[in-house]
Amino acid sequence: MSSEIVVIALGGNAIKQAHEQGTTEEQFTNVDKTAVQISQIIKAGYRVVITHGNGPQAGALLIQQEEANGHVPAQTLAACGAMTQGQIGWMMQNRITQRLRELGLEQAVCTLVTQVEVSPDDPDFQDPTKPVGPFYTPEEAREHRDRKGYVVKEVKPGVEKSWRRVVPSPEPIAIVEAEAVNDLVAGGVIVIASGGGGIPVMKNPDGSYSGVEAVIDKDRAGFKLAQAVNADKFLILTDVEKACIRFNQPDQQALAKISIAEAEKYMKEGHFLMGSMGPKVQAAMRFVRWSGKEAIITSLDKALDALAGKTGTHIVP
Repeated sequence: MSSEIVVIALGGNAIKQAHEQGTTEEQFTNVDKTAVQISQIIKAGYRVVITHGNGPQAGALLIQQEEANGHVPAQTLAACGAMTQGQIGWMMQNRITQRLRELGLEQAVCTLVTQVEVSPDDPDFQDPTKPVGPFYTPEEAREHRDRKGYVVKEVKPGVEKSWRRVVPSPEPIAIVEAEAVNDLVAGGVIVIASGGGGIPVMKNPDGSYSGVEAVIDKDRAGFKLAQAVNADKFLILTDVEKACIRFNQPDQQALAKISIAEAEKYMKEGHFLMGSMGPKVQAAMRFVRWSGKEAIITSLDKALDALAGKTGTHIVP
C-alpha cells in the first residue's frame, strides 16, 4: 500500500472519444470507465488529486453561445471554462464516488472550481496557439475568420479538415485556490481541481482577479497543481501506453525510462509535437526538475501498472 500523493492529468479521451458527438450520455459512459481505473488507484492506497482537459466541451459550448443569434448574450471564454469545469467535475465525482462504493470505500470526492493566474504580458496573447472546437476545411475556416473574427490556423496538414480556431494559451503562474486544495487533501478528500487548465485570471491592482479570454494547457496547469500539493508523482494519462520517438514511422520506438537530458534532446529533435505529446513531455520535465521525482506518461487503462513501474514512459532526474 502507498500513501503517496499522485496528481493525475486526464486527457480528452477520458471524457469524449474523437468519433463521438459528445452527448451527455456518451461522456458519462467514458467518465465511468475512467472512474473504474481511478478507483483502483485509490484502492491501492494512493492519495489522488485529479485534473482534466476540457477542449471539446469548451469548444462545443462556445459554438452554442455564438449560435444563440442574440436571443441570449454569449458568455465569455473564461465563463465557458468555468461552466465546463463544473460539468466535467460533476460527472467525475458522480462516477468515482459510485465506483469507490462498489469497492467498499466510502471516501469524499469534491470538485473545486479553480482559478489559475496568468501574466498579461504572456506572448501567446499576441500569437494564439491553443486549438478549440471542431476541425474545419480551409473554406469553413476562412468563413469563420471573416464572419466571426476567429483566429484560425492549420493544425493537421494533409487532411481535408485541417484547420481549427485558436485562442491564447498563456503559461500558468499559480493556482489561486491552492490553500483550499491542500485543506481538502489533508482532510482525505479526493479533489478534482484546475479542470481544463483552470479559469485563466489576471491579478488586478487591488488584489482581485478578472477572467481572461484564454485556455490554459491542462498539463502545464497540472504541473502547477502538483507543485501546490507537493505531489510525489505526476501521472499524465493519454491515449498511448508509452511516448514514442519517430512516431508513426517504420522505426518507431516506444520509450520506457528516460532522463531529463534525453527528454530534452528528443524534444529539440522534434519527436514530440506541440499539438499532441509536446506539452505532456514539457510538463513532465518541469515536475521532475522541480521535485527530483518521476513523472509518468501512459494510457488510462495502464495507469496502475505504470505507477507500479510495469509500463508507461517514466521521466526521471
